[in-house]
Amino acid sequence: QVQLVESGGGSVQAGGSLRLSCAASGYTYSRNYMGWFRQAPGKEREGVAAVDTRGSDTYYADSVKGRFTISQDNAKNTVYLQMNSLKPEDTAMYYCAAAETVSQWLLLPVSGYDYWGQGTQVTVSS
Repeated sequence: QVQLVESGGGSVQAGGSLRLSCAASGYTYSRNYMGWFRQAPGKEREGVAAVDTRGSDTYYADSVKGRFTISQDNAKNTVYLQMNSLKPEDTAMYYCAAAETVSQWLLLPVSGYDYWGQGTQVTVSS
């Protein structure tokens, strides 16, 4: 089993920054892939960024490339999402997710992840 706890959400103005944290516990092999996803009201959950925790490979959705950075601190079992140049359209509930294996992980598939956190709200005002 894997437990994921997100933190760091909040309200910022457009152009601002936030850093989300995802503290993980449980079997390390169950967290080979970790990702950040988001869901805005009335919309489907979508992938934002993912990392292969066994190395340093990362992948980003086109909508956040150049603005968001996913990173990991293995000593703290924590994955971060640094979000810069935030836009109102980034407003959503952000979720952390983990999986041992993910088919086609570069596609950021929501259905590919087994474990999910409770989410943290990010609100960006114009």
